[in-house]
Amino acid sequence: MSIRVGLGFDVHPFAEGRPLVLGGVVIPDAPGLAGHSDADVVAHAVADALLGAAGLPDLGSLYPASEDVNRDARSVGFLVDIADRLVAEGWEIVNVDVVIAAETPRLAPHLDAIRAGVSEALATAAPGGAAVSVKPKRGEGLGAIGRAEGMATWAVALLQRSVA
Repeated sequence: MSIRVGLGFDVHPFAEGRPLVLGGVVIPDAPGLAGHSDADVVAHAVADALLGAAGLPDLGSLYPASEDVNRDARSVGFLVDIADRLVAEGWEIVNVDVVIAAETPRLAPHLDAIRAGVSEALATAAPGGAAVSVKPKRGEGLGAIGRAEGMATWAVALLQRSVA
């Protein structure tokens, strides 16, 4: 059996006038993030973790910010496309582990919805359902994240070759 691990990271500053989207879920009463697409830091980090594990090009290469078609795009749509690419390459998703670093908003009430949003987007590449975990962390006042200037996310993904 062939297994591969990938690591993804993304960071965006807060931006007024935009919804906050994490794992495809709109978080109410929270400032959004600046970015060309919907700036979903969870989807972006998961995407790069999956792409890295499979040896495919990174998120920015596949869906460049220079293309208008990606302006305000839903990033979970990128995850759906990536799941299809993984299947075409013969990969299955075993699990995805996500850490979101944010001083604000409080994420605990939204973790189940974020987990479900990521899992649903990846369904085609996870026949039994990918195990997705999401954990919030605070910056404790340190650095840009601790000063509540934005959010950062790390993701690790484990893939295995599909059984033919």
